[in-house]
Amino acid sequence: MKRTFILITILLNILLILPGCVPSKPIDEVEILPSERLINKLEVNRRRIKTFEGNGTISVRANGMNQSAAFRVILQKPDSLYLTIMGPFGIELAQAVVTNSTFIFYDALNNTAYKGKVDSNILKEIFKINLSFGELMDAFIGSVNLTGNLYQPPTEYNIDYDKYVLTYIEPETGHKTIYRVDIRELGITDYYVFDSEGSELLEGKYSKFDFHENVAVPYKIEIQNKEENQRIDIDYKNIAVNKSNIVINFKVPSDATIIKW
Repeated sequence: MKRTFILITILLNILLILPGCVPSKPIDEVEILPSERLINKLEVNRRRIKTFEGNGTISVRANGMNQSAAFRVILQKPDSLYLTIMGPFGIELAQAVVTNSTFIFYDALNNTAYKGKVDSNILKEIFKINLSFGELMDAFIGSVNLTGNLYQPPTEYNIDYDKYVLTYIEPETGHKTIYRVDIRELGITDYYVFDSEGSELLEGKYSKFDFHENVAVPYKIEIQNKEENQRIDIDYKNIAVNKSNIVINFKVPSDATIIKW
């Protein structure tokens, strides 16, 4: 509990220091896809992005905190994520390197690095929203992992004007997930997860799409964990996909204090 409080305090203090659209085809010119082909295309597009780099603004609302910061993120699939939080004049205030097994969180203000093994609690404290590592990777890119739905038809499938609407209900839990997909650009614009009683648990909204590697990538991302009252908003200014020279090359300064988590 004491360690969790320290990490939350560091992130809060860092944040407190901080003072285009794609032309669309007419719908009548677009082939309407059956659900199985749509899911295949969405999953192929998600997997097409191997590396991702973006910078912009990230806003966090959780546990009474409501702060924004400039940031830069680099992802190397399947298992590496690097995040930098920046202050005035592009000064790096904090950095985090997270894999599916370990993490390093470096507090530049106090020249202190925290190292340890990744679990759901650590991810929640660093990124302020309760998502798994895979979900976090997909959230920064603005995609959804649909691997589990490749071989099962949706519970419901229909078209709402310019959106495909796919609905899945899990037999074991009764949870319902709804995906809305732009017919013309094949980008997921929003999705919702409900529990068996109909209460909304999670909501994601993606907008301001542009094409990278023939994949519609959103520049504006909103993820809300309704159950825990957490929200992250991401507004990208620049995005680069599948750069050949992209690399995560972060080293903790030799004079930093190291704390094992």
